[in-house]
Amino acid sequence: MRQSRRISLVWRFSLLAGALTSVSILCSVWLMRLPDAYRAMALIAFALVMILLAAWLMYRQLAPMLALFRAVNGTVIGYQDGDYSFSLHWPYKDELAELAEMHNALGNTLRLQRLNLVQRELLLDTMVQNTPVAMLLVADNKTIVFANIAARQLLHHGRQLEGFSLQEILLGLSPAVKEAIEKGGDGLFTVAARNKQQAAASTTDAADIEGTAKAMASEPDDEGDEVYHLARRSFSLNGKLHTLFLLRHLTTELRRQEVQTWKKVIRVISHELNNSLAPLTSLAHSGQELLRRGDATRLPLILETIADRSRHLESFIHGYARFAKLPAPRYTLVRWQDLLSTLQAQIPFQLLLGEQDTVLLAEARMDRPQMEQALLNLLKNARESGAGEDGVSLQVRAIHDGWRLDVTDNGSGMSDTVMANALVPFYSTKRHGTGLGLALTREIIEAHGGRILLSNRQEGGLQVTLILPA
Repeated sequence: MRQSRRISLVWRFSLLAGALTSVSILCSVWLMRLPDAYRAMALIAFALVMILLAAWLMYRQLAPMLALFRAVNGTVIGYQDGDYSFSLHWPYKDELAELAEMHNALGNTLRLQRLNLVQRELLLDTMVQNTPVAMLLVADNKTIVFANIAARQLLHHGRQLEGFSLQEILLGLSPAVKEAIEKGGDGLFTVAARNKQQAAASTTDAADIEGTAKAMASEPDDEGDEVYHLARRSFSLNGKLHTLFLLRHLTTELRRQEVQTWKKVIRVISHELNNSLAPLTSLAHSGQELLRRGDATRLPLILETIADRSRHLESFIHGYARFAKLPAPRYTLVRWQDLLSTLQAQIPFQLLLGEQDTVLLAEARMDRPQMEQALLNLLKNARESGAGEDGVSLQVRAIHDGWRLDVTDNGSGMSDTVMANALVPFYSTKRHGTGLGLALTREIIEAHGGRILLSNRQEGGLQVTLILPA
């Protein structure tokens, strides 16, 4: 079929050339019979007529082709503008008809692809807008270019965020949110309930109060602090650096995990009590039998075993009771140098000074035993994370409204799952771990009016940040 079309196009121009040639020959023969006086003028006139006729005939043949080429150019421009509604028509059965068919097929393909793409974009936009994870896209770490519904409710009382500066939005949020976003990396942070209640009280409009109660600058009364997980990813878009922030509310999940964990704790305590009380009962019965028989030679061993099991049970119960009945802090002024020296005597770590060496001579208001226990828990976890000999460090810095302590290690860091459950009491990935270290540290720091943040370091390892008020 293609060969016959190609022949038909050549055949049309061949007929035109043959016809012009035949007419020229016939007319030339006839003109040669004219007298010499008129022959030259007749030949010139005939040549002019043939040139004009040939030009006219060629124009008649090429005009539709030129119109087709202009139409092709117009459709290509339309494709560049995203308009795929044009099609071409060519009435002849030749190569150009094949070109028009292929061009129309290309337009149909692009049109279908555009339709599928629009449908996918609508589906993706619906999913992104209705996901409970707050998504915030920022260009060059300055201007917000996209925010879904969850982000608008969480950060701006449900109002539009696009076009605002990131720093401008952060000014209206709690210090915990601002610090988590500016610090870099992924991690957990806690928003204090008192900050949210103050923001909610400052809002007069009823709709805004409802939105504020859901936002990071507000908090439902009597529900305690809220825990969030922040993740960020950077990429290049249209030649500009963009950062996508993902904020996930973990409080509900943490509470569900806590219920499950407490059930597990009850089972563990029941199992441990049974394992200790059953031998004690048996040993006491054996001692009574020996006394009844008048054989006291084995009584010291039995009593020593009973005492050992009792001490183990006491230690076990004391560890759990200490977490459940954490006393209120008894504040005293403690010099950082004294506290850190005590810690270094118990567990090795690097003390990072930098330009803040004068901080060591400063005094902070704290419950020293509780703060020492909290920092020991963090340093112990850092040492058990797979960090090297010099991989655990602690730094104390003075900030405008208090103190900041950073405990870092170069271990393996935390996965998203572990990070989301790290602060849940009794949650542990260690085989013989109690899961009380981070949870107890969080209780101590929050009892001091501070907050704790966990984040994976870009160079590897984990960083735990403690913010304490002055």
